Amino acid sequence: MSETAKMSFFPKSTPLETAVLVFDQCNTLSFAAAVDPMRAANRRSGSTLFDWTFYTASGDPAQLTSGPLIQGPPIASLARCDLLLLVAGFGLEDHATPRLLSSLRRLCKSGAVIAAIDGAPWLLAQAGLLDGHVATTHWEDLDAFATRFPQIDTRKDRFVISPPFATSGGAAPGLDMMLFLIAERFGRPLADRVASAFLYDPLAAGPQRPSAPADPIRRNPQIARALNIMSQTIDVPLSIGEIARQVSLSVRSLEQRFSNHLDMSPHAYYLRVRLNEALRLATDTDMPVQEIALATGFSSQTSFSRAFRRIHGNSVRSVRSAAPPERNFGAP
Repeated sequence: MSETAKMSFFPKSTPLETAVLVFDQCNTLSFAAAVDPMRAANRRSGSTLFDWTFYTASGDPAQLTSGPLIQGPPIASLARCDLLLLVAGFGLEDHATPRLLSSLRRLCKSGAVIAAIDGAPWLLAQAGLLDGHVATTHWEDLDAFATRFPQIDTRKDRFVISPPFATSGGAAPGLDMMLFLIAERFGRPLADRVASAFLYDPLAAGPQRPSAPADPIRRNPQIARALNIMSQTIDVPLSIGEIARQVSLSVRSLEQRFSNHLDMSPHAYYLRVRLNEALRLATDTDMPVQEIALATGFSSQTSFSRAFRRIHGNSVRSVRSAAPPERNFGAP
């Protein structure tokens, strides 16, 4: 079920008794994306719509990536809730203990709506809860997620609704998901007022990209479509002429729009997208250089290495020695 699915399975009672399960190495922005929309909804509505309590996996404080500690009782002590929000980032295999997974299955069976942000969908998948469902996760981990859990229909969307679950990518997609949930349970006008509290223009559940386009670009649908095509064809790059054809522009018109809005040519932008993905693969995986080259559309390792060094200032080997992989999902 897509993001257009109705969240009619939310209980009609108010406030929604909400448990926020926070894990060690959780991204601070993802944490804020889960909690601040509830705070703003309460304030903008003038009533308590969400009543939340923080929990951690074991009862020990969870440390966010920027340093703050989140205190809370162990999730195993929670008997029930209306809404369970999971926020996780790194070290997911370490978090997926039998006790934690058992608690997630128990709370799901009790009737809780469960929403997962950033790396947290991985934990729901480990618990077997997403089998047969549509789901997404952080864009960096989509391929590994789809390979590890073939019984899940993995999508590249920013967020996905598949009752009783909602899954999203990182911080910004998580905020989009929370605004969607608020709209479905309490109405679009309130969700719009919550978004205005952050001066935030929500995106629908379209494909995730390493970086979202700036607002003027999003308001130019042909450029936005061109960027989406580029992000989806990194491994087999299209010609600029083919991209122009798909967005119903001439090559010259496409080049002019890129120059006006992005201050670079379509070719230069496309190359940067591919090499930014190469940088991610170099720092977050142990893929051989030749495989990284092929995954980012280079048939020659020599030309890839030359382009990588020109854009990033170092070789893949140098980048890896300076920045070892952060995400750790363990062996399949």
